Amino acid sequence: MTSPHRIALLAFPGIRAFDVTVITEVWGVDRTDRGVPAFDLRRVAADRAPVPMRGGLVLAPDRSLRWLDRAELILVPGLDDCTTPAPAAVLEALRRAHTRGTTIAALCGGAFTLAQAGLLDGRQALTHWNLVDLLRARHPQVRVEPDALFVEDSNLWTAAGTAAGIDLCLHLVRTRHGAEAAATIARSMVTAPFRTGTQAQFIEHPTQHTDRDADALAAVRAYALSNLHEPLTVPALAARADMSPRSFARHFTAATGTTPLRWLLDQRIAAAQKLLEHTDLPMPEVARRAGFGSEVTMRQHFGTRLATSPRAYRASFTAQPGSRQPFPAR
Repeated sequence: MTSPHRIALLAFPGIRAFDVTVITEVWGVDRTDRGVPAFDLRRVAADRAPVPMRGGLVLAPDRSLRWLDRAELILVPGLDDCTTPAPAAVLEALRRAHTRGTTIAALCGGAFTLAQAGLLDGRQALTHWNLVDLLRARHPQVRVEPDALFVEDSNLWTAAGTAAGIDLCLHLVRTRHGAEAAATIARSMVTAPFRTGTQAQFIEHPTQHTDRDADALAAVRAYALSNLHEPLTVPALAARADMSPRSFARHFTAATGTTPLRWLLDQRIAAAQKLLEHTDLPMPEVARRAGFGSEVTMRQHFGTRLATSPRAYRASFTAQPGSRQPFPAR
């Protein structure tokens, strides 16, 4: 029997209760009866003293920093005050973990903790849009990405604020354990199962007209998801929304944070992943059903977006059910 995947929630005074809850909800709930792999989530701290959080909440650590040597993934919650210094022992433990090759993911203001440890020097990272200038000012050596949901650089993941932390957690589950496992967790959390890291993190809806357009755009997206096998084009989708292609593209990007073509590609990759995980359909049929048109095209997009091939992806999720896959490098 495969042992549970070892996940560490790094705790110290000042961490955000919301991020702790997100991490616990994704990795701390037993969903093995629904096909999700078993996780061993541990609350790791410099000592066993209770960790106070805003709102009168308290987190009880159950492992010392030594447990990070065993962890396969380390998660760093954001901070209520991003100027809060992390304990020196925590920063040193993060540096050692990164040297070992352990994947580290920071939510929201958790990027400040990684920056304090010097791990983001010369590397790309992001944080909540309202904290971008502060991160740049306090850590000018960090290459701050101002407009995305999450990014990766050298096995270090950083995410934007609040809901983007959920997106990153689900992305890490999806890329290591498959699209269906991530979708099962998302359904139980009643959250969107698939948002890509390249989407804008701040989307405005300033007028009633925009809200009315959003209804038409939602209907178009639902239609596209039901007809991914068709050769969908922006002009055809725009016609269904009763808009010009230019207006449709502009409103679509404003509503979703990504372009129609990028959104379609993301959904087609997700559809192909599920087919590869749960069917033995030949590659040309998987490509057709997902709307890629040909196996060659599907293979090209898998290589660009997932750094793997469809055949390698299928093999990794069917050779040994529940076996460990390395956390992704993108």
